[in-house]
Amino acid sequence: MADELVLLDFWHSPFAMRVRIALAEKGIEYESREEDLSNKSSLLLKMNPVYKQIPVLIHRGRPVCESLIIVEYIDEVWPHKSPLRLLPSSPYDKANAMFWADYVDKKIYPSGKLVWGATGEVQEAAKKEMIENLKELEGELGDKPYFGGESFGFTDVALIPFYTWFYALETCGDFSIIEECPKLVAWTKRCMQRESVSKSLPDQYKVYCFLMELKNKFEAK
Repeated sequence: MADELVLLDFWHSPFAMRVRIALAEKGIEYESREEDLSNKSSLLLKMNPVYKQIPVLIHRGRPVCESLIIVEYIDEVWPHKSPLRLLPSSPYDKANAMFWADYVDKKIYPSGKLVWGATGEVQEAAKKEMIENLKELEGELGDKPYFGGESFGFTDVALIPFYTWFYALETCGDFSIIEECPKLVAWTKRCMQRESVSKSLPDQYKVYCFLMELKNKFEAK
């Protein structure tokens, strides 16, 4: 195995997708091990005993956990790989990229889960919040090709996996993202033209079916 690199993965996880994209952007070979999150492997429990969650990148036997931390780690360990850096060299620009990536985790993920996972007033409130959050991101994107400017970078890696949720969000929430945020949707199409992204993201309809199965399981409990 090149450089002894193993990714504890799960096909549907937007957080694992981030790591797959970053590794693909750098052209780094690795072994992907698909986890069964209903029956977590002993390796996952050993490598991430605190959160017991994927993704985990195991580099020469040592684990790196949490997706944004892993992406930053990849960027620092392999700075010579093209693109040279996913994070900007400017301290201010780097801080800004990390701020918006953190915004995705704090805003898009939790509100998105409620749009496809909840019903009634809770779902409606989550839909309103999701639209506001997406508009906030669209405002930050502005007229730039990517969040960092001309180059695909850290914030793009953080957000683009949630494109796989768009069909589920629109179907469950009964709204149109392209009508609400046309520039953001244009950005998703731009990202999807990159091989690192298109080959790392599963089909939206497959993700929708999986999320509905998950929702039904929760409702049955």
